[in-house]
Amino acid sequence: MTEFWVSSGHHLVQRTEGGGLAVTDELILAYLARPELTPPPEACAAERALHAALLDAPRRGVTPQEIAAIADPDARENWEVMRAFRDRLLGARSIEAAYLSLVRDGLQGVPSLFVNQLVHLILRNALDGCEDPYVLRAAELFFREQRVTRLDGAALLADAEVIGAREGAAPLSPLVAMLGQEAAHELDVLNDDNAWSYWSRSDAFTMALNLGSSPKSRAALATVIEVWIRHLLNVEVRVAPLERLEDPDWRWFVGLDAEATRIGNALWRGEEITAQEQERLIGLLSLSFADPRDVDARVGDRPLSLLLAMTPEKTLRVKPHNLIVGLPLASNREAA
Repeated sequence: MTEFWVSSGHHLVQRTEGGGLAVTDELILAYLARPELTPPPEACAAERALHAALLDAPRRGVTPQEIAAIADPDARENWEVMRAFRDRLLGARSIEAAYLSLVRDGLQGVPSLFVNQLVHLILRNALDGCEDPYVLRAAELFFREQRVTRLDGAALLADAEVIGAREGAAPLSPLVAMLGQEAAHELDVLNDDNAWSYWSRSDAFTMALNLGSSPKSRAALATVIEVWIRHLLNVEVRVAPLERLEDPDWRWFVGLDAEATRIGNALWRGEEITAQEQERLIGLLSLSFADPRDVDARVGDRPLSLLLAMTPEKTLRVKPHNLIVGLPLASNREAA
C-alpha cells in the first residue's frame, strides 16, 4: 500500500471497530505543539503551567479559572477555543462523530484551520488504500484552498498556499507564471505521465489539477464526493460530472462553496446570471441516491445538482460540510 498525506496526522490516531478514528493522546499533543498554544518566552507563569500540565496529561480537565489566570488576552482566547475543541473531540465516539456534531451545530467558534485538519484526517481514513492519484489530488480540494486559472478554456486548480509562498520570485515555468510563484518545486499539471510522482509529493501539494478538460480529474472529484458521503453518513450515492446544467426543473441543489451557493440560489429563483458568473462556475455534477428510501420524498428520484464556483478573485474554497447539512435526507437518516 502506497503512503500519502503523512501531514494529516493519521499515524497519531487509531481506527475504531466501526471504521472511524479514535482520539489519542498523541493527537491532542500535536495540537498542543501548535505555535498558537506553545507559550512564548514572555508568557506568564499561569500559561506555562497550563501547557506543561496538559503535556503531562492531555485529557485532564481545564477549569475556567486556569484560563482566566492567563495574562495575555490573545492566549486566553486561544486556550478557550482549544479547550472547547479538545473536549468536543474527547466527548465523541470517533473523530468522524465529532466532526458531524460540529457541522450540525454550525461550526460555531471552531477555527477553519481546525476544521480543515479534521477533514484532512477523515479523508485520509476514508481513502486509505486508494491507489489513484487523481482521486487523492481531487480530495485536496476539500481541505486546501485553490487558486484557479483558465488555460485554453479549461480550469486549472493549484494550491493557493503553495502559489502564494514566494510572491515576487522569478517564475519557474510558464504554468507558475500564470498561477503565481511556487515555494520549492515546479508545479506540474497532473496527467498520466507524471501521476506516479504524486506519492513522493503528496504532502507538498505541488500538483495542479485540470478540472476543466480532464475527464479523469472530474470523475475523481465525483468519486471523492461519493466516498465522503458514504464514510460520514453511511449513504450510498452516485455522482457524475456534467458538461452543463441540462435540467432547469431543479428539485434540489448543493453549492460546494459559498460562491456556488450564491449563484445556485439565483438560478433557483429563476434569475438570470451574468456572463462573469457563468464563467465562475467551474464544476457541475449530478448526485442520485442508490436507495430511494434515503432521500426526502419531496425530491423523489430526481438527481440533485452539485455546483462548484471560484470567487471573483479566482480562488476556490470548498466547504465539504455543505454535503452533510445540504443533502435532502429522509428523516430517518438525519441522525446518521
